[in-house]
Amino acid sequence: MKHKRKEKLLTGTTYALPEELRRALRRPLGDLVEGSEVPLGRLLESIIKNSKPTRLILVGDSVSRETTRAGITPDVMVIDYLEKRQRATAYAHPHTRVITAKNAAGRIEPNARMAVERAIGGEADLVVIEGEEDLLAIVAVIAAPLGSLVVYGQPNEGVVLVRVSEEKKKEAEGILKLMQRVNDD
Repeated sequence: MKHKRKEKLLTGTTYALPEELRRALRRPLGDLVEGSEVPLGRLLESIIKNSKPTRLILVGDSVSRETTRAGITPDVMVIDYLEKRQRATAYAHPHTRVITAKNAAGRIEPNARMAVERAIGGEADLVVIEGEEDLLAIVAVIAAPLGSLVVYGQPNEGVVLVRVSEEKKKEAEGILKLMQRVNDD
């Protein structure tokens, strides 16, 4: 029964971030590693070696670039080729199975949500978003298998590491519930 609730919560709905929730989202979903020069490659190498996450999922161009430059191949990357609303620095990545989707800023649109879910389910290793990918970290936490590590950037603060547990999934679902529903199927 619990699984049906999650599916109903997401299917066919566009979620918009209301202004009053923006402040709350500054609180990271996981552990914040502060600093603009976080040695992400070394940090993730250590975490992967010690905790062996089920899946490594990166959301954002900066964390994806720094991770792949360190020689770490994530299971899934979600990028939009933008960093702080500017064109992202180009980098090579090994991903070949690509899903593209549109997602407007401040929203979680059904096609983008499904693209992230499909990639995490094994259909792709790269999701390219036309628009903005920031809020899709919420979807990644909900869709990721238990024991996964979701990594995303926290603008002007550092990098957030979310170790996916039932508690973290519930927290992400709670955020989604607070968002404004724009349309339903």
